[in-house]
Amino acid sequence: MKKLTILFSFLFILNGFAQDNYRGDGPHSQLIIRGVTLINGDGSPPQGPIDIVVEGNKIVNIQVVGYDGVPIDDSKRPKLKSGGKELDANGMYLLPGFVDMHGHIGGNAQGADPEYVFKLWMAHGVTTVRQPSGINALELKRQSAANEIIAPRIFEYTGFGSGSNQPITTPEMAREWVRQNAKKGADGVKFFGAEPDIMTAALDENKKLGLRSTAHHAQLSVARWNVLHSARAGMTSMEHWYGLPEALFNDRTVQHYRLDYNYQNEQHRFEEAGKLWKQAAEPYSEHWNKVMNELLALDFTIDPTFNIYEASRDLHRARRAEWHEDYTLPSLWKFYEPSKISHGSYWHYWGTEQEVEWKHNYKLWMTFVNEYKNRGGRVTVGTDSGFIYQLYGFAYPRELELLREAGFHPLEIIRAATLNGAEALGWDDKIGSVQIGKLADFVIVEENPLMNLKVLYGTGAIKLTQDNEVVRVGGVKYTIKDGIIYDAKRLLSDVKAMVDKAKAETNWKMKQPGVKD
Repeated sequence: MKKLTILFSFLFILNGFAQDNYRGDGPHSQLIIRGVTLINGDGSPPQGPIDIVVEGNKIVNIQVVGYDGVPIDDSKRPKLKSGGKELDANGMYLLPGFVDMHGHIGGNAQGADPEYVFKLWMAHGVTTVRQPSGINALELKRQSAANEIIAPRIFEYTGFGSGSNQPITTPEMAREWVRQNAKKGADGVKFFGAEPDIMTAALDENKKLGLRSTAHHAQLSVARWNVLHSARAGMTSMEHWYGLPEALFNDRTVQHYRLDYNYQNEQHRFEEAGKLWKQAAEPYSEHWNKVMNELLALDFTIDPTFNIYEASRDLHRARRAEWHEDYTLPSLWKFYEPSKISHGSYWHYWGTEQEVEWKHNYKLWMTFVNEYKNRGGRVTVGTDSGFIYQLYGFAYPRELELLREAGFHPLEIIRAATLNGAEALGWDDKIGSVQIGKLADFVIVEENPLMNLKVLYGTGAIKLTQDNEVVRVGGVKYTIKDGIIYDAKRLLSDVKAMVDKAKAETNWKMKQPGVKD
């Protein structure tokens, strides 16, 4: 989705958020996580029971301590040192910390401040976020790295041209902006599109500086600069799917827009976007294969963000998700409602015909992404939450479910969520899998997420017991970042308190759009 690159201002305390004094538990001189089943991010099958030893923020030992169904011999387990801490996770499942490759840190229009967003992410096991444009997050990035605030580590990809006093109109201006962006401490650049000579210069300079890049290939520029142009010029990844069908055109050069189309009309934008994939080359055709193979050869990363458009194919489902009542701010709910000025609130008159088109769109889109993965291409997990009824944190397991729908094996999904994201960021030597020497970023859950990804939702999964009792199981138990243990359910409780406070201050009650008192 195209985002405004305005620098939003938020009220937060620079030396830590004001919600409460909770800072997690740790880091410890030694932390031993006992008895987990390890689901690593490298595609290997689950293994356990395992004890994992952490010192400070680093993994120092990964030790198999027994066999399935056999009592553990305590004499063979790593020994706890004086001052160390044990975390009893026997029978639980441990995964590497999740990477969200498309996370915007709230916004004025949504009324969502960083603390709200960060706690929702961390409550769902997201320990690393790439922000592709949005608020200036360099200070938040520093605070997170120092663990002064409860937040995932942040990779800041600045929106191209943001902060400039004048439009970038020449290749040299583009190069200078990229140089200044690097000096400020950004990790990369997010593009929406520009004149081809400007894009070429900016990407060339960015690559020389060793920074990475991504793009939402916006409709205003994509006719002359699609995903293939970006990849050839040195771009390292793409978001969503704009620019990819255009690279796959073989009987046209521009999208078949309705003749009264207006880009400033949100329903026009999203309704016509739902017809785009069927205008591309057919799956497995010569041109389809040619484009895919070139992107593979260029080691290009695709971050599809399936979830953010899902309401296009089933509006009622997205709007009635059960977590909205407790965890969606009133201001955010208002932002989602039909509007001519709120980006992504395109429900001017959304109906069956639009949803059918989008369902077909998804089928073709997912076919490309799944085959890209099958041929060795890197696919990552991103959410783009805060728009179109997708809530921060909760959108992450939904994105995993949609990768499953696309054809990914659950182990391939976990790799996309962890190691693939780390590789795309250039941090796979530090995060993304559980290995000695890497940072201690983990997700611990009591249920097996490979069998049911729904157990990763903060609200858990519904299960009927042998006694015919309906219960909730799952939800992340602990999120560990840099060796610091966070109670995921406590973080969710903090968020609910924020939402309850906002409701009380405005005497607000959730209503579906168009419903009168």
